Amino acid sequence: MTMWFDETFEDRVRLGFRVESYVYRSKSEFQAIDIFDTQPFGRTLALDSVYQTSVQDEYFYHEMLVHPALIGAPSIRKVLVIGGGDGGSVREVLRYPEVQQCTMVELDRQVVKACQDHLEEMNVPWDDPRLTLRFEDGNSFIANNQEKYDVIVVDGPDPVGPAEVLYTSKFYAACRDHLNPEGVFTAQVEAPQLMAAEFARIVKTLRAEFPMAVPYFGPVPLYVCGSWSYCYATLGQPVYEPNEERVAHIEPHSRYWNLDIQRAAFAQSNHVRRLLG
Repeated sequence: MTMWFDETFEDRVRLGFRVESYVYRSKSEFQAIDIFDTQPFGRTLALDSVYQTSVQDEYFYHEMLVHPALIGAPSIRKVLVIGGGDGGSVREVLRYPEVQQCTMVELDRQVVKACQDHLEEMNVPWDDPRLTLRFEDGNSFIANNQEKYDVIVVDGPDPVGPAEVLYTSKFYAACRDHLNPEGVFTAQVEAPQLMAAEFARIVKTLRAEFPMAVPYFGPVPLYVCGSWSYCYATLGQPVYEPNEERVAHIEPHSRYWNLDIQRAAFAQSNHVRRLLG
């Protein structure tokens, strides 16, 4: 019998893949977790029936979320990642020898364990001594933590349910207050076409809390819309120029990100300009 896995978005878009086999199916305290093998995306993770990542295309998302921030920030010694239970974002962060401490705050311990056991192809260095895992709510962590960071990366799910708070003015203000003076904040901010209103709302919320916040864009083939957006924010400085030594270290081994891609990613279509006023 042929098995299919479908993601349906707002009862108006559906994307399905034929499943070769399920390798993990469970329900945690927070969500349903499915890991299965597909063609052409290979092993794939879905949470509450929404595609999160696959071993064949995850690099599009994780490289674009992480590298624009870390490639130019004056200091990257101390990095905070909120969310990102599959580990792809911390893997990219830990590629930088300058990073001395990377803290990952993930709500669902069971997601991390499932990915550690079944998404080995993502090559996440879970045992890197620079990595600290905290299993708690990201909003509570940032509200109750007094530490400052050089870079904060928010790798959150869609803004529904428990994750909705990660897209609020209060949360963004707390992240701003936990940045060092020359720090960089970056986050995924949904799809600029399929989720245009939500994208515009999130970017405008960030602009209200950060002196400088600018969106940038890239493809994610697994997602139902095919394109995705991110936002780069600072305490007033423009987008930092790339550090040449970091570029020389990161670029040869990246699968998607390079300097040309980064420069192009910040260009805004007329559609986006009109959305943002």
